[in-house]
Amino acid sequence: MATLRQKALLLAQNRPSVSATAPSLKISDYFGVNVFGKKQMKESLAPTVYKKVEEAIEKGAKIDPSTAEEIASAVKTWALSKGVTHYTHWFQPLTGSTAEKHDAFFDAHAGIEKFKGSALVQQEPDASSFPNGGIRSTFEARGYTAWDPSSPIFIFSNTLCIPTIFVAYTGEALDYKTPLLKSIEAINDASVAICQLFDRNVRKVTPSLGVEQEYFVIDKALFATRPDLVMAGRSVYGHNPARGQQLEDHYFGSIPTRVKDFMLDFEIEALKLGIPVSTRHNEVAPGQFEVAPLFEEINKAVDHNQLLMDLMDKVAEKHNLKVLFHEKPFAGVNGSGKHNNWSLITDTGVNLFQPSNSARENLQFLTFLVGTIKAVYDYADLLRASIASAGNDHRLGANEAPPAIISVFLGSTLSGILDELEKNGNIKIEKGDNMYMKLGISKIPEIILDNTDRNRTSPFAFTGNKFEFRAVGSNANSAEPMTALNVIVAEVLKQMAKDIEKEISAGKEKKIAIVNVLRKYIKDSKKVRFEGDGYSEEWEKEAEKRGLSNLKSTPFALDTYSDKKVIEIFQKHNVLSHVELHARHEIMLENYIKKVQIESRVMGDLALNHIIPTAILYQNKLIENANGLKGLGLDNTAAIETIKEVSKHLESLKSNVNQMIDARKKLNKEDDIVKRAKGYSTDVKDAFFDKIRYAVDKLELLVDDESWPLVKYREMLFIK
Repeated sequence: MATLRQKALLLAQNRPSVSATAPSLKISDYFGVNVFGKKQMKESLAPTVYKKVEEAIEKGAKIDPSTAEEIASAVKTWALSKGVTHYTHWFQPLTGSTAEKHDAFFDAHAGIEKFKGSALVQQEPDASSFPNGGIRSTFEARGYTAWDPSSPIFIFSNTLCIPTIFVAYTGEALDYKTPLLKSIEAINDASVAICQLFDRNVRKVTPSLGVEQEYFVIDKALFATRPDLVMAGRSVYGHNPARGQQLEDHYFGSIPTRVKDFMLDFEIEALKLGIPVSTRHNEVAPGQFEVAPLFEEINKAVDHNQLLMDLMDKVAEKHNLKVLFHEKPFAGVNGSGKHNNWSLITDTGVNLFQPSNSARENLQFLTFLVGTIKAVYDYADLLRASIASAGNDHRLGANEAPPAIISVFLGSTLSGILDELEKNGNIKIEKGDNMYMKLGISKIPEIILDNTDRNRTSPFAFTGNKFEFRAVGSNANSAEPMTALNVIVAEVLKQMAKDIEKEISAGKEKKIAIVNVLRKYIKDSKKVRFEGDGYSEEWEKEAEKRGLSNLKSTPFALDTYSDKKVIEIFQKHNVLSHVELHARHEIMLENYIKKVQIESRVMGDLALNHIIPTAILYQNKLIENANGLKGLGLDNTAAIETIKEVSKHLESLKSNVNQMIDARKKLNKEDDIVKRAKGYSTDVKDAFFDKIRYAVDKLELLVDDESWPLVKYREMLFIK
């Protein structure tokens, strides 16, 4: 009789491809059709009402009740015309995913469809049932979702979705969006103050974001036969196949037909939702792919990325595929990141990280560049904490992703420019026809864009006209690291403005004052700049000499949220209070404990109920074989050696699983959540995971292939 694994393989190998058809040959015909955006509002609202909505979007102005009623009426009419029957407040609680509670437009008592302005603006989900870090008790259930007009309303799964913030009854943020919106205000205020030194016309600066999303795809049937993938999102066991990514033939290769049809399908649906997906390709590891959108305003970009992940999951079901967003679903091949490409854009249309041929703009460019580098240096541990998770710990520093050490890559040209500026404030660099820069106090000429290489090993790299935060994990909500980045850059820019003003007050000419401050900041932050191989052991040693942190495990990285300096800047910029930071620290520690606990339990369950019984059955066959050979007077040495090898790994496996369970039980009695989380890192994960996996992976090589219960790596990664 066929085993579950064999049935799954048969299903996966014979899946037909499911084609997708776009509503039109031109994307422009259907882009954003499921979005109630500015165009739809302008068409359906009175000019005075639309102006109020615009002010709410652009300036954060409050929407009054009568305006809310008119908007709700227009939204309802639009939604009903598209066959929508329900609406929901769509928010991002601290679970890491999105949340929604659907309500019907239809009022059975009145016998009509109704949607009030109050329902648009505010609702009341249960605050105690979502992670709150002790802010709300079980009996204190009240919390509020409130409409965020700056992110467009959309239709998803035949439901009208209203993007909202989520706060406790007592006002504390219980989501990712609220602090992100506050951090946008903070970076705007700080950036405008600096821009005013160069251009008095600048009134607003908006962070821009492009999120490159990496992911794995495997057949749904193969996924279902792996309890570790189902429960933990990653394979806790699996021997590396003979062929992995060493031939480097998957990257940018021909996309498998089933996967391409899946991509086309979710791209069509994404475009209808106004998500500007632009790029698709094979990533480095077999079975790994990437989707990347065009840049958007940061709040919308974060919402779109969360929505895209949900959309990809749902569309994959139609194609009998499963999307894996875990940072390290398979050992031995590349993990997945969510590269966050961040920049700052003025309301005059200038990218503040875009070099140009204007002396004034290039001095402005260098000011924001140096300010960002200084922020990363001053608050590197906070950036590390902002991307910390149990999943990302498996990926960071695994010779395929940036290390846990936070550093900045600029490229040789820009690095040389900053070095020269630090020394004497005057530069002349000539390299061929396309590279020329002369930097002085009186004149700041041209800096050519993209005149340096890229460094894929850097966690935070300048890539021509933006910074790419590559250390963010593929399963993360980008709001967390982007909030931290906005806040730390805002803090440094505020201090920079004060330092420049101090120089000017001392009688220095403005440009000289700016250059003097830049020189100081360049010198102070030089240790965080690194141009070499971030994967190398040499860099770890060098980083230690420079005094840079290497926080390899999440619970230790999260200590940063208790740092007085970190608490002060979040409070100073009105982004998160001390209470909110403490709550988030506790939530993240609890999440880490649960994730490692689940992985540990899955490892134990698979070992005790699947691997050990299978290995013993195979061992019994070998014993019969050895005894049979002996009875015939034949040499049974090879069989006995294999029996001994299987026995050795079985003994190691059983012993380590039992010890791991005991370690877990001991830690579960620890009341201090920080100590418990750190114990799960050192005494459970570090102490046992690799040992247990080693024994299982060795048994996979020894046990008869047809008897092995788990779908193997070669099958999951290569059968599409």
